[in-house]
Amino acid sequence: MKQIKVAPVSRIEGHAQITIDVDESGKATDARLNIMEIRGFERFLQGRPIEEAPRTVTQICGICPVSHHLASAKAVDDNFGVETAPTAKLLRELMQYGQYIHSHALHFYFLAAPDFVFGPDSDPKQRNVFGIIAANPELAVQAVKHRKIGQQIVEATGCRSISPVTFVPGGITKGLTKEDVDRLLPMAKQAVEYSKGALALAKPIFNQYIDAIKQLGSAESMHLGLVKNGNLELYDGTLRLLGKDGSIVKEFNPKDYLQYIAEYVYPHSYLKAPYWKEMGWENGMYRVSPLSRINVCDKISTPLANAELQEFRKAFGRPAQHTLLYHYARLIELLYASERAVEMLSDPAIMGKDLRAPVKPRAATGVGVIEAPRGTLIHDYDTDEKGFITRANIIVATAHNNKAINVGLKNTAQKIINTATPPEGILNRMEMVIRAYDPCFSCATHTVAGKMPLEVIINRPDGSREVIRR
Repeated sequence: MKQIKVAPVSRIEGHAQITIDVDESGKATDARLNIMEIRGFERFLQGRPIEEAPRTVTQICGICPVSHHLASAKAVDDNFGVETAPTAKLLRELMQYGQYIHSHALHFYFLAAPDFVFGPDSDPKQRNVFGIIAANPELAVQAVKHRKIGQQIVEATGCRSISPVTFVPGGITKGLTKEDVDRLLPMAKQAVEYSKGALALAKPIFNQYIDAIKQLGSAESMHLGLVKNGNLELYDGTLRLLGKDGSIVKEFNPKDYLQYIAEYVYPHSYLKAPYWKEMGWENGMYRVSPLSRINVCDKISTPLANAELQEFRKAFGRPAQHTLLYHYARLIELLYASERAVEMLSDPAIMGKDLRAPVKPRAATGVGVIEAPRGTLIHDYDTDEKGFITRANIIVATAHNNKAINVGLKNTAQKIINTATPPEGILNRMEMVIRAYDPCFSCATHTVAGKMPLEVIINRPDGSREVIRR
């Protein structure tokens, strides 16, 4: 047996390697994702005051710090047993939409687009953001402006565009003034126009590459995501698991996630792999992220994004399973987030003064779940009676998708690799499978203890926890 290694995988957040096994004839027999980074946030949160967590976990990732800030904030409020102050909840949700605008715009224009604009077999010296800038300077400028709008919304609500700091237990430290709203609302409206333009640009390209969409990353699965009254939901709501046949398997309170989700560890990776507990490891594979969210929802509450959803479903059905359609779904969500930002900034309640609810430390468990741009994000903390964290469990989107990524890589390799020395374009197609998920491997390795011996903490199907030492 020979091995082909693709390292590092390009145009993703964090570091990853693909290992491909080929037999003596050169045909691929297996492929897998290797994540070997070492972080340790679940461990060094232990012993810290719980109110420090939302500002600490923003350091997990520089691309989606808002996700960790908000999921952690929800977990802290739940731990204190307090309802978030009404205006604070609105501002946190607006921060979420700002993050979606900048994160989805970043991925589409700078990470995904080069594969489709220049083609997967193009020269890698051109197949990057600099190639996009050279080929279409006007589009590149629009991409920067689009992402900047999201960052400015985050900065207005989080005081910083990266690693926000405005959380306090039960609320937020900073409100919006009329001057803030007058500045941000035109930007949000412009984001709607940019999002419409991105969809108009992308849909013909998706049609052009329909064969690749059908070929690469095959991993038929169930899908998990938040919904509220059947609508697409990114901040609150209930978790819904949609079966492969489109039926609803389960809809449940996110706080009860451990009743339904267990975790597995591959021997070749430090990245955990959750699965649906009652179906077991072999049959319990599900996915999260944009494609999963638009699969699990019945509709979208904003008119433009809902119209795009209906068009998408006419073309690809429900649930859509082709992995590269994550890109299409991401653009629908980009439009939705922009529309929601306009709605929220048009509501005078966003300038309310009810920013904080009183809290008292206690021994308790708190769970916070939101939809990060990459999928369902779970923060779960236990505290003692003084409010110090005794246990932390974090499950990120890329972990939920781990098994599907491995399955998709293997299926793709067996379709397209029949020599031990495949051309660069073939190996790039393997990378495209990973890029479709917009994975964040900086987020994904938070669970490994940053000391020797290396440890991975696993939530077993029977509710027990096991520490695996490497």
